Amino acid sequence: MNENAVKNPASTNEPTIIQTDVGAKDGQNKCPKCGATDISLNVHTGKLRCNFCRFEFEPEKVAGLDQDISTLQGATIGSGAQNIVADTKDILTFKCSSCGAEVVIDTASSTNARCHWCRNILSVNQQIPNGSIPDVVLPFKVSKNEAKAQIEKFVSKRKFYAHPKFKAEFTTENIMGVYFPYMVVDINSHAKFTGQGEHLVRRYTEKSGDSYDTYYDADLYSIGREFDLAIDGLTVESNMERLNKKSSQTNNVINAIMPFDIENCVKYDANYLRGYTSEKRDINVDELKNLVYTQAKDVARFAANDTLKYYDRGVCFHQEKVDVKGELWQAAYLPVWLYSYQQVSGDKKVLHYVAVNARTKETMGSVPVHMPKLLAVSFVVEIFGVMLMLFVDSDYSFLFLLAGFLYFFIIFLKYRNTNARHHHETETKNKMENLQKKDILTDHLRGLSNARMRGANNTKVSNQGMSESFLNSISSTVPIQGLFNEDSVEEEEKK
Repeated sequence: MNENAVKNPASTNEPTIIQTDVGAKDGQNKCPKCGATDISLNVHTGKLRCNFCRFEFEPEKVAGLDQDISTLQGATIGSGAQNIVADTKDILTFKCSSCGAEVVIDTASSTNARCHWCRNILSVNQQIPNGSIPDVVLPFKVSKNEAKAQIEKFVSKRKFYAHPKFKAEFTTENIMGVYFPYMVVDINSHAKFTGQGEHLVRRYTEKSGDSYDTYYDADLYSIGREFDLAIDGLTVESNMERLNKKSSQTNNVINAIMPFDIENCVKYDANYLRGYTSEKRDINVDELKNLVYTQAKDVARFAANDTLKYYDRGVCFHQEKVDVKGELWQAAYLPVWLYSYQQVSGDKKVLHYVAVNARTKETMGSVPVHMPKLLAVSFVVEIFGVMLMLFVDSDYSFLFLLAGFLYFFIIFLKYRNTNARHHHETETKNKMENLQKKDILTDHLRGLSNARMRGANNTKVSNQGMSESFLNSISSTVPIQGLFNEDSVEEEEKK
């Protein structure tokens, strides 16, 4: 066990705590070369730089958070991810070690302050139990000018239907660099999936009156997959406002610019926040567990899919189970460049955002739509659709009636991106080991009229309405029985 790890001996159910602020100072952070306290981040190198002597020094990693995921047992959390203490005061007072003056820091809005007498910088590095100080931070890598260019490029592709007032008021001069709070979770798990899969044997048509109908022949298999899965860096927001997807806000774009290169996170130092703003974490580990476990099951399901490509008509899982053997939680600050715009229409206010991942430049946003213009053009498209329906001789010509409606929704989604999200099921790093496969041919299906297997669910993703579902219990982890214990009558291994 890491020397900074602390485990409650009274209960084996209590998590192991990795103390991530060992050696941190709650006052001044000095340049190791000249002793100055005016230190900031150089986004081009990722190093901290003394603004007095220009010396740059390497970021520091946190001991204990880089464990081998496959060996994790039980729950381990960084000290910055411990439960928030509700009555902890945001106002802290520090004594300047240079001149002795007392300086007040309001951690609700900042973790930095400057002594008003000697001008030395004071920073809060030691963790205080109100969610202000995380375990790790991922420094900004994308400069403000680069972010402005990304936002301007994103908006320029959406100006035709953009609201005139928005176009007149749009400027990237007011973008802000923000550190958002996240929980980063490594999971050592064991997964079991059983169900049925269909493999296409033949596709053919038969004449029926004046038309032709398409039919399919397929082989039906009973299948099972059992494996160990190490999930590396599953990342979820740890601020309620970000998790709560409201119609009056388009904050889902913050989720959509993930993933981050969290392997480059370093030990938290308040100097990384110099010149940027930040949000506090306001959700505890226990409140996020159901969401994390649900997403972990999605990751496991899609990992299993990589072994099921033979079943080209789909797979229907009847039983799914993901047992978490070990988990490591760490609170993190991750960097985002953010442009925001408030659209006011009568009494209704809608906040629009364009966000840039300050590590990868991934950009997503929402632009207010000028509805009269979009409706007018959609109406014209609908008229053309009706005309085409009258002139095209086809059994499917009636589909042209949908032209205007489809155009409207495609453009609306392009501008508002209400369906944008982080694809955690495929974008989260994971490693599968000790795979066991069972594939038992059980039936030959002939004359099927459906192109896909009925009830196929192997590509489903859990409900993204996290404002309610992430607090609910997961009830779908049904124990797996039968397939891995029974003798196969007719078995084929799919390599």
